[in-house]
Amino acid sequence: MKWSRIAASLPFVATAGVAARDLTQKDHSLLRNFPVLGHARYGLELIGPELRQYIVASNDEERPFSRDQRAWIYRSAKGVNNYAGFGTDNDMETLQGYPIIKHRTFARSMAAETEDHAIPCAKVLGGARGRAKAFRPRSVVNVSAMSFGSLSGNAIMAINAGVRLAGAMHNTGEGGLSTYHRQGGELILQIGTGYFGCRDENGEFDLERLVAVVESAPVKAIEIKLSQGAKPGLGGVLPGTKVTKEIAEIRGVVEGKTVVSPSRHTAFHDEDSMLDFVERIATRTGLPVGIKSAVGEMAFWHRLAGLMSTTDGPRRGVDFITIDGGEGGTGAAPIVFSDSVALPWAVGFSRVYKTFYEAGLSDDIVFIASGKLGLPLTATQAFAMGADMINVAREAMLAIGCLQTQKCHEDTCPTGVATQNKWLAHGLDPQQKKHRMANYVLALRKDLLKISDAIGVAHPALIGPEDLELMDGVRRGVALDEVFGYPEGYGGLGLDLAAEIERIMVEGDFVHLGGENEDNRETAATEQPTR
Repeated sequence: MKWSRIAASLPFVATAGVAARDLTQKDHSLLRNFPVLGHARYGLELIGPELRQYIVASNDEERPFSRDQRAWIYRSAKGVNNYAGFGTDNDMETLQGYPIIKHRTFARSMAAETEDHAIPCAKVLGGARGRAKAFRPRSVVNVSAMSFGSLSGNAIMAINAGVRLAGAMHNTGEGGLSTYHRQGGELILQIGTGYFGCRDENGEFDLERLVAVVESAPVKAIEIKLSQGAKPGLGGVLPGTKVTKEIAEIRGVVEGKTVVSPSRHTAFHDEDSMLDFVERIATRTGLPVGIKSAVGEMAFWHRLAGLMSTTDGPRRGVDFITIDGGEGGTGAAPIVFSDSVALPWAVGFSRVYKTFYEAGLSDDIVFIASGKLGLPLTATQAFAMGADMINVAREAMLAIGCLQTQKCHEDTCPTGVATQNKWLAHGLDPQQKKHRMANYVLALRKDLLKISDAIGVAHPALIGPEDLELMDGVRRGVALDEVFGYPEGYGGLGLDLAAEIERIMVEGDFVHLGGENEDNRETAATEQPTR
């Protein structure tokens, strides 16, 4: 009886203790005024995102990805029915900026059907500049830059093995080429301002170390990161406590020592020296070399286009340009950078694309679009505006289990995607999730082919800005070329490029793609996941 009375009194004692602490602490005025009860407010704040995600928000309200968008990715990744019934639940009557794809009444289906819904790039990457290892990418959908450290090792393994199954490519991110990236998937090696994996003891760029890394893995191209949508113009700091032995070996830094990534490169200082840097790497490795950037001021792009189009001196230039939207992405950043630094993708891309088109360079450059474009509608808009390929990042995370809890910066990702917590990461099984990664890529390519067929073209790159309109409710619609100031012909391919990619798609000639990778489709064809 005595013990039962003690047990019964424990809740009251605990409550009294909490009340006493609340009344005497000085950090929270709410708790001093409303002891015990005030904790309910903090509890609701803690689970607020989950309440809004599952109870409060409608199918189209959430950001960055709505429930409908996440559901399409999840169902596609699982290989189950991703169709919708009973019509749209979008508010088409009043929604502003709603994209509409304009199908053609009479259009013949031209693209050959393949099991993996193959869509090779319409351009040979590095071909215009005669790179020794120029190639035509086998997939227009690839995975954007996400470093090991930002994502868990299991997540990186699942993504890389998944792109191998789907015949796509995987960008390493600026954190270096880790053991987790070596699951057979083709790679784009990213070089950031910290030169991780290709730096000397003083933190400066080391070309020979870069060559050694490139030769150790299936690296197909090199991307120089100038900025990213999540934090354009902002460097980073990795505290020494997080620089483990594994991270130190991958990044080429000292274990336990704080690592600072500057906001800008030290290996070059302007457009002219950057092009020298590009040519130096391309000559030494033979690989196509490009740049990635969010878009702010346009003077940089005008000067770059001018240098690339000049006939004075040796011909220099980048082989591809990745434009990242300022909407933010997988990188953790101050809110003001995610919300307000750099132009949104559509605005920034259109300005850069027009600059190079007017310089006569658009057919010589592979334009890669990045920034929440891994959905059929947004991807179609990107191709209509002149993109040749799209990179997906957060969509890839969702495909392998991300729940959009938005805890990437806290190292507490509950599904083990964006964390270095070993217990949380162990919940993600790379062998199972690699199939979901591949299924998602295949599903997106499948829908892009369906949309292209509805418009009456054989390849997404043949879709033009006149094929989409942005609606102002039901009051009026404006074609993309008018919205973004594209004169006639902008957003499309040159005649020779258009004819070649149409031939490839119609004949289904996905083996002889040109460039170095003519016989590389065996892996993608023989290891397809079950859908």
